[in-house]
This record gives sequence, C-alpha cells and structure tokens, in this order.
Amino acid sequence: MPLLHFLPPLGAVLIWSGNMTINQLTVGAIAPSSIAFLRWLLALAVLTPFVAPAAWRHRAELRRHWPKLAVLGLLGMGLWQGLAYVAAETTSATNMGILAAMVPLLTVLLSALILREPPSLGGVIGGLLALAGVSILLGHGNPLSLLDLEVAVGDALMVVAATCYALYGVMLKRWPLALPPWVLLYGQVICAVLILLPPYLLGPMTPVNAGNLGLILYAGIPASIVTTFLWMLAIRRIGASQASIFINLMPLFSAVIAMFALGERLAAYHVVGGVLVLAGVIMAQTLTRPLTRTPRRGAADRAR
Repeated sequence: MPLLHFLPPLGAVLIWSGNMTINQLTVGAIAPSSIAFLRWLLALAVLTPFVAPAAWRHRAELRRHWPKLAVLGLLGMGLWQGLAYVAAETTSATNMGILAAMVPLLTVLLSALILREPPSLGGVIGGLLALAGVSILLGHGNPLSLLDLEVAVGDALMVVAATCYALYGVMLKRWPLALPPWVLLYGQVICAVLILLPPYLLGPMTPVNAGNLGLILYAGIPASIVTTFLWMLAIRRIGASQASIFINLMPLFSAVIAMFALGERLAAYHVVGGVLVLAGVIMAQTLTRPLTRTPRRGAADRAR
C-alpha cells in the first residue's frame, strides 16, 4: 500500500490532538450546545462558496441519499464531537483520551458485525498493543493508576461518543455514496447544522466574544472541515478498521505538541508508550491476514 495513503489519517489525528486541548478550553468559555452548532455553521459558511455549485449539480443524488447523509451527520458531527464538549465538563482530559482510544477496537468489532469483515491478526494484536501504549502514556508510566480514576457522567458520554464515531467510519464504508468527497462532506455538514439547531436554540446561547472566537475558528475550520475530509479520504483508501488505528497516535501527538508549544519535558514513559503505539499502528497496517479463513469451495464440497 503506498505510503501516501497514510497521510490523510495522520493529518486528521494531528489536528484532533490539538482539538483535545480545545475541548477543555471551552469549559466555562462557551456552552457545549453553542460551540457544537457554531463550529458547523462556520464550516457551512466557509464551504458554501466553493462547494455549493458542485452540490447543485449533484442535487438529485443528495436528495436521494439524504437519510444516509443525516445519519452520518448525526454520528460523525453531532454526537461524536458534540458529546465530547458535554463530557469535558464532568471528566478529565486523561479520561477522554483513554476512551477516545477505544475507537479503533470498536471499529474492528462493528466492522465484523456490520460489514462481515473478519478481524485481521494485525488489527487485533496491533490494536491491543497500541492501547497498551496509550495506557502507559496516560498513566504516566503506571497503567494500573488508571484504575483509580473517578468515574463520572462524562466518561459514559465519551463511551457513547466513541461508539458513534466508530459506527460513523463503518457506515461510510458500508454506504459508498456516488458523490465527490467535498459534496459528500457538504451534505453531511448541512444535515449536522439542522440537527444541532434545536439544542442550540434550547440551550444557553453563549455570545461570540474575544474569549471564545479562537476556539470556534479552530473547531470550525481545521477540526471540522479539514479533519472530516481527511478521514473520509482515509476510510475510502485504507478502510475504517485500519484508519481508526491511527487514533491511538493522539496521546503521542499531544505530548509532542505540549513539549514544543508549552515547554513540557519528554519523560521516559512518553518514549515507551510512543514506541508501543507506533508498533501497534505498523502491525495493524502490515499484518492483514484474517484471523479466520474462509474454506475453499472444493474443500467444503469434499467435507459434505
């Protein structure tokens, strides 16, 4: 598989790593229902001048597939990212990172159930290895310390959010809609804005000010438009299960960003956890042999 196929998921995860910090910065600065709606409203405003003409040419396909676009918009934009803002109010960034790392394994499970894809040897072992690396990173070298974390409502919300995003990736693969990628994204954004409008109107509508404008801009353009497009491209090229393994790189990227941007020192557990995460990602991409083999027709016939 060409190495260029791995650039979209890497780019998406790098931007998401920065957005984990944004989630925490929104607490007290802007209501979850406000930023969840305003980020996609901003994304829609930015996309419209460039994508609306192409969307108009494909209006028949958009009209025909609007129920699927609505489901994708709800899962990948409304619930995954909207619930993360709510979860940030009652849980820590450490908990959110741990639960976000569940997405690859949830994707493998859902792919097996929905797409009938047998899990690969590398996907299972690599996913567990990467999850062990994530545990070392988030546990500051002691994975058992994660067992002492307080369980909060936000943790349950992040489990739901991670499941929704895993399902989003699987359904993108399940529904290969005959639409150009930007038009497909545009259709999902329109549906997401319509879905998030009622909570925005019912919830506390935080006014846009100098304190939260930067948060909305980052969430609305890089973390919404760019990452969603890159992720759709990644799923089309390498599949939902393999693309989701790259999510385990989020803690590693976050540590590197903090080291350069905030002056934090790189500890030994960063190196150990990072090596395990990278090894898991490489293993998932190289060991693609299914765990279960489909018997050959001739052998099956002889067995009868």
